[in-house]
Amino acid sequence: MIDWLQHSTGGLLTLAVVSIAVLLLLIIKFKVEPFIALIVVALLVALLAGVPVETLVGSAQKASDSLLEKGFGSILGHIAAIIGLGTLLGAILEASGGAQVLMDKLMNAFGEKRAPVAIGLAGLIFGVPVFFDIGIFVLAPLVYVAAKRSGKSIVLFAMPLLAGLSVMHAFMPPHPGPVAAAGLLKVSLGWIIIMGLAVAIPAWFVGGVLYSYWIGKRITVPVPEEMLAAAEAARAENGSGDDREPPSLGLVLAIIGLPLVLILAGTFGSILLTKGSKLYSVATFFGTPAVALTISVLLAFWLLGFRRGMSREKVAELSAASLKPVAMILLVVGAGGFFGAVLAATGIGKTLANELSGIGLPVIALAYVISCVIRIAQGSATVAIVTTAGIVAPVVADLNYSQPQLALVVMAIASGSIIASHVNDGGFWIVSRYFGLSVKETLQSWTVLETILSVVGFVVAALISLVV
Repeated sequence: MIDWLQHSTGGLLTLAVVSIAVLLLLIIKFKVEPFIALIVVALLVALLAGVPVETLVGSAQKASDSLLEKGFGSILGHIAAIIGLGTLLGAILEASGGAQVLMDKLMNAFGEKRAPVAIGLAGLIFGVPVFFDIGIFVLAPLVYVAAKRSGKSIVLFAMPLLAGLSVMHAFMPPHPGPVAAAGLLKVSLGWIIIMGLAVAIPAWFVGGVLYSYWIGKRITVPVPEEMLAAAEAARAENGSGDDREPPSLGLVLAIIGLPLVLILAGTFGSILLTKGSKLYSVATFFGTPAVALTISVLLAFWLLGFRRGMSREKVAELSAASLKPVAMILLVVGAGGFFGAVLAATGIGKTLANELSGIGLPVIALAYVISCVIRIAQGSATVAIVTTAGIVAPVVADLNYSQPQLALVVMAIASGSIIASHVNDGGFWIVSRYFGLSVKETLQSWTVLETILSVVGFVVAALISLVV
């Protein structure tokens, strides 16, 4: 039996399927933390596949060459600084009132009749540096006010916002999912940004505009008075004792866009410029994601914080509070990196690649299906992306995919990670609570919206993959 598991195609594929099933069982049934579940399953798979103990965990004298340390270290070395800096950037933008400025300008530009589109665009833009749930906390009060003024259903205004925040969180750096997948599949963040925008914007338009207008006319939910009262109280608290002028829209957009521009400049510089030239070195240095984000964070701290009267103590407190949730994300991503390293070492990845080539199933479709299954089963988009990327990374390692093609595989994984949000997803309950929707109404609106974003995102990525 052990020999069959370790040396036959059927055995290795069985091991892959069982490992995913056990992983989901631990997370869903026994409520084990995902990063612990990933470590346990990776260790068991390695031992059953016959990976030597010294290769797996090293020795007491030297563990640095082990799969455990290299699996964790290779991915965390790539993403830890990016996720941390992106979190800080989002925190200072939120605390400075940047979201309010963005929303006010968009509402003035589009007018009350097109307020849902303005709110959706605010979610799309502000969602670049800000985590999904933080974006809801900050922008939800503005949705309440817009819905109350119009006298229309809150669903009409909430869905475009949620669509914008969701696609940015799923497809765009510096969010954990796409950054982690890029690290595991070894693809430049510049290409992730390009393909992320190419996929996210059509998905947002179909889900956040077309579907949101349709469903907003069919589910009528007035804004609860307690939500309006809480929104007004929050706005009063934020404004109390603070007579400073809000930051300009241009400044907010410049700080959000600067790291994206620098990273893209580095990506295209590596293609168009002569390697070894001074200009090439400059583009490479400033286009390194960690460097680009560091520059943007320092500018944000100065221009949105210190220069506008924010004390050093306040900035330090803000930074510490914003970074607390990052720890668990990094642990999950690191464990996912270890899981992927084990799958590569056992030969499961190459076996999958051979089977796929035999049946003609494209890798991009396989990546999407696996991500969908894991997402629906356990709820977390980040866990779905990390686990799927770990499974797919050994498959694409020997396929000589170009950087754009790898980026599109990441987009397929990210698309699958947001499908069919339901009761096992924390985001489902945040949406239900913040917008006063019943479970049935949340399923009819939010769950369907996420599925549309997922399907459209995958279809766009698949179509682009036919021409790159």
